[in-house]
Amino acid sequence: MDSQTLINTGLGALLAIFGWLARQLWEAVSKLREDLHNIEKDLPKSYVSKDEFNTTMKRIEDMVERIYDKLDAKVDKRS
Repeated sequence: MDSQTLINTGLGALLAIFGWLARQLWEAVSKLREDLHNIEKDLPKSYVSKDEFNTTMKRIEDMVERIYDKLDAKVDKRS
C-alpha cells in the first residue's frame, strides 16, 4: 500500500467521523429547537400571567384588610 492510499483512507475515515458527529449535533439542535417551540406554545397554559397574578393578589390584600378592620372593631368593642 503506498502512502497516498494510506493518506486518502485516513482522511476519508476522519471526514466520515466528522460528518457523523456533525449530523448528530444537527439532530440534537433540531430536537432542542422543537422542544423550545413546544415550551413556548404551552407556557401560557401552564403559568399565571402577571396581570392575573396582580389581580388575584389585590383581591387577597383587600380581604385581609377587611379582616383586620373587623378585628380592630372587635377589639374596640371590648375596651
